[in-house]
Amino acid sequence: MKTIAIVGVGLIGGSFALALRKAGFQGKIIGVSSAPTIEKALARGVIDQALPLAEAAASADLVYLSQPISQILDTLDVLETDALVTDAGSTKAVICERARKLKRGRFVGGHPMAGKESRGVEQADADLFRGRPYVLTSREPQLEVWIERFGARLVLLEPAEHDRQVALVSHLPQLLSTALASALAGKEQVAGPAAADLTRLALSPYDIWRDIFATNAEPIDAALSAFIARLEELRSQLRGPEMERVFSEAAASARALRGK
Repeated sequence: MKTIAIVGVGLIGGSFALALRKAGFQGKIIGVSSAPTIEKALARGVIDQALPLAEAAASADLVYLSQPISQILDTLDVLETDALVTDAGSTKAVICERARKLKRGRFVGGHPMAGKESRGVEQADADLFRGRPYVLTSREPQLEVWIERFGARLVLLEPAEHDRQVALVSHLPQLLSTALASALAGKEQVAGPAAADLTRLALSPYDIWRDIFATNAEPIDAALSAFIARLEELRSQLRGPEMERVFSEAAASARALRGK
């Protein structure tokens, strides 16, 4: 690949560009974004050039859509390119279905499981994807080689299975953090590190999550139902000897999530 167009040069798109550079990409990186974002991206050296979508897509070998989900869907409706197209959207089934309407080019759904509570190209980081899962919905050697060079862990998942899994490991934690922060409102006088840690995700902006909830409602509802049932089970075990086993199993699961 000699030219890459990044549509949406924010945290993820900017990090993708910086990761490419750090991994040895020598070609041109074109940015498609708002004027203030483009100005910051050029100043940081994240992109080499800014162009409108049609011109960027026409000259690119890879088009990387790193916008909010609703904007990715809108872009797919008008995108015309012979390039490989991928995205960084947090849900996959709706996006991959919309991509079937592309007249030309080849689409591979993607989702780097990385991010921060803050966003914008100012927060972009060349190592954002290092050590993190990076999901693709089908094999694509041109992408896989760069994902490997980023130090990310390639995971292949069908779109529906991706959405089921992220509902549990990503979307549910966001809702739990938001619910806890809401429940603690006005009652934080003696709150310590535990409350701060568990409410970290509540700092995330709603406009990103609105699209996630809209495009993955059924898997999220199922994850919530399973978690509520688990809470009810824990409630029934508060005074019983089973709680020691629960803590032991939960600790083992937590260590596994941390790779320990």
